[in-house]
Amino acid sequence: MHIVKVTYTVKAGYAAKNQENISKVMSDLRKINHPGIRYSTYLGEDGNTFMHLALFEQKDFQQILFDLETFKSFQQELKNGNLEVPPKTEIMTLVDSCFDIF
Repeated sequence: MHIVKVTYTVKAGYAAKNQENISKVMSDLRKINHPGIRYSTYLGEDGNTFMHLALFEQKDFQQILFDLETFKSFQQELKNGNLEVPPKTEIMTLVDSCFDIF
């Protein structure tokens, strides 16, 4: 399993647009309905800090996400000056879970 956590903060006023972009990515992932991908996003209480948690049954499944046009667009818009705090990426290891992930 490959687990990726990404945290970043967008500039004030961009959070709503970022949420729209994330929703487009999620819509595409739902359409694909790949059984080896679990991806969720969260908004911090400051209203501008986002945390993405992606779980891939196999590391190479991450490329499916990277190949989505909506994901490429989402990333490009962030890079176009909408970040206040740049992304911090962490590779995580599952210790345990009360449910089956895959």
